[in-house]
Amino acid sequence: MSSGRSGRSGRGSLEGQVAVVTGAARGVGELLARKLSARGATVALVGLEPELLKQVSERLHGDSGHWYADVTDHEAMTQVAAEVKERFGKVDVVVANAGVANGGPFADSDPEAWRRVIEVNLIGSAVTARAFLPVLLESRGYLLQIASLAAITPAPMMTAYCASKAGVEAYAHSLRAEVAHRGVRVGVGYLSWTDTDMVRGADQDEVMRELRQRLPWPANKTYPLGPAVDRIVAGIERRSAHVYGQGWLRGMQGVRGYLPGIIGAVGAREMRRFAPRVRGMRTGLVGAGGSADEQARITHRS
Repeated sequence: MSSGRSGRSGRGSLEGQVAVVTGAARGVGELLARKLSARGATVALVGLEPELLKQVSERLHGDSGHWYADVTDHEAMTQVAAEVKERFGKVDVVVANAGVANGGPFADSDPEAWRRVIEVNLIGSAVTARAFLPVLLESRGYLLQIASLAAITPAPMMTAYCASKAGVEAYAHSLRAEVAHRGVRVGVGYLSWTDTDMVRGADQDEVMRELRQRLPWPANKTYPLGPAVDRIVAGIERRSAHVYGQGWLRGMQGVRGYLPGIIGAVGAREMRRFAPRVRGMRTGLVGAGGSADEQARITHRS
């Protein structure tokens, strides 16, 4: 069997590798699982929607498995890591993809939804890494943390999401330095607005949709899912430190120091324009994935 380290050679190098994808029931995670499987990887899917995970698993090309788990639950994720290792013998790649989002003005935001975005996107990513690092150390494997354009530039009406994605970017960069000498590589994946349930859910709110459309090109576009995931797969094959779902995001790194000031000025102007319309906005989790997360927590409490 090929090790995580041997996976640096290029296309086809995922053959025989075991990849774990969180948030795998839909969107980026679901398509990524399918593309990794098509490249020869055995895929372990993790998420909160067992029926959808089962359907995704059944459509994959090779061996696969699916696990129901909340990525913020350390005990559950540790158990998943142990079961994946027991079933498949190793883990070469982990993609911390699970994420949720909300929108709206911070002052009026639902405190529980705001906190949940931080918990899933930041704490859940750290829990995922903590659970799987022991097996990645064994395989000298690769952890890819999915971040966002929101990690590079702040945006009004997205305080929780921007904070969480900036957090996971910093955390992953720190972790990379800690584990490199032990043979584990850590990458950060960046995506702009990509055609997923999350983005479509955010666009259901008229104000959020119009604010996004007023962003400067090319940040105001919604990009197709397929090419973005192809870039992620290529990054996984190369064990890249940075993976860009849209090529122009690479160029944002060089100007990111200027962006808070620019967004602060432009964003203030836009917020004055939209101020009468933001009152009463729904500020819960958006999209089908957000609904699944809310339902899972309700079920857990009952």
